[in-house]
Amino acid sequence: MRPAGPVSFSILAAVLLLLCAVWPAQAKDRDQLTIGITQYPSTFHPNIDSMLAKSYILGFTRRPFTVHDQDWQLVCMLCTKLPTIENGLAVPETAPNGKKGIAVTYTIRPDAVWGDGKPITTKDVLFTWRMGRQGQTGILPIEFYRSAYKVEAKDDKTFTIHFDKLTFDYNAINSFDLVPAHVDQVNFDADPVAYKNKTAFDTDTTNEALYFGPYVISETERGSYVVLERNPKWWGEPGPFKRIVVKIIPNTAALEANLLSGNIDMIAGELGFTVDQALRFETRHGKSFQVLYKPGLIYEHIDLNMDNPLLKNRDLRHALIYAIDRDAISKQLFGGRQPVAQSAVNPLDWVYADDVKHYTYDPKKALELIVKAGFTKLEKGIRHHKNTGEALRFEFMTTAGSKVRELVQQVLQSQWKAVGVDVRIKNEPARVYFGQTVTQRKFTGLAMYAWLSAPESVPRGTLHSAHIPTEANGWAGQNYPGFDNAEMDAL
Repeated sequence: MRPAGPVSFSILAAVLLLLCAVWPAQAKDRDQLTIGITQYPSTFHPNIDSMLAKSYILGFTRRPFTVHDQDWQLVCMLCTKLPTIENGLAVPETAPNGKKGIAVTYTIRPDAVWGDGKPITTKDVLFTWRMGRQGQTGILPIEFYRSAYKVEAKDDKTFTIHFDKLTFDYNAINSFDLVPAHVDQVNFDADPVAYKNKTAFDTDTTNEALYFGPYVISETERGSYVVLERNPKWWGEPGPFKRIVVKIIPNTAALEANLLSGNIDMIAGELGFTVDQALRFETRHGKSFQVLYKPGLIYEHIDLNMDNPLLKNRDLRHALIYAIDRDAISKQLFGGRQPVAQSAVNPLDWVYADDVKHYTYDPKKALELIVKAGFTKLEKGIRHHKNTGEALRFEFMTTAGSKVRELVQQVLQSQWKAVGVDVRIKNEPARVYFGQTVTQRKFTGLAMYAWLSAPESVPRGTLHSAHIPTEANGWAGQNYPGFDNAEMDAL
């Protein structure tokens, strides 16, 4: 069977290419900055669940080993020197599976310490790796810990990771987020399976020993706010503010009202206004506020649950995307500023290929595919199967309170109804939606949300069948649709 490609399980909507940050035109010098965002993290553990709100907040408190800089070049942050084959710190070798692997050696910065002053050492490296290898804890990313079959500590600061395959990004360990062994190892060892519910990141979130960035989390109110204060143990340049308060305001209209009233100083581009809201806001308040537009690597999409018998039908999946006019959505809702995503790879990425199949708006084609799938009977505007009488009906979910998402939902609902597809909208607060519904694959039909892509990202975590979240693997995978294709796995 030929691979169906991404469209088989995911409908790509408008790419969110622009991040719109908003703040007063004449910002005052002050010790505190108050930021508004729309979501509260489902967890503060860096390796459990994928949620932009968590990444945004932890960006103040942690630093990765490696990261792609503003020029999309891989650089060290927590390590002292980027290992390469050329400089001898990365050495190809034969892995236990008989294939070509690689041993990559890193050295932790000598001045790197946790927020309580204890040095960051290879004990933390070994603990984090052991935790990720356990398999039932829900630690991400699964593929990194599967491939890293051995880690050797040379001393307190230097370690070597042995990977079972040699890849083009062999030295990029951006997602290897350390967990302090002296704080959380006792929680993990007590019960690895239950660890995700007992981690200090959620039971003792204000423990400064969990962080090693310019700021530490000093106070939280679940669903309401997170307070960050300067980390006195931070080895780099101090943060520009003594205190940062991140307020969670799920409703974007309320978010705007809080900005206008002065309750918040700025709205984050990552989790705040959408482009259409920013444009309207700039028109009304451009003299008093600055609106900054920047290209981003975020794309909005819809996952289709492949366990749904109807969505297993490729013709019906194709019909869903042929029935929606994404260009019209971009023009009417976003002023044409948000182009349609033709694949999960951002056009800014050098690996982007424009020769993938483009699915244009073709309601006639959509209807032909629906009829081909056996839904020939039309009752009260809804297609029903000619033999079983089953209605062509799906549940459609996203985050509640996001005005633009809910508007997009309504447009899509209307366009699908035009070809006889009945879509029932059911939205949830972001904390529940991302904390359980998406990550545990509880959505029965369609789930809309955004993915943050990374340069040169290999989509194994979202396309390989081994990464389908299950109770057995602690819901650790990111293949939320449940896409299972042997040829894709082989690729």
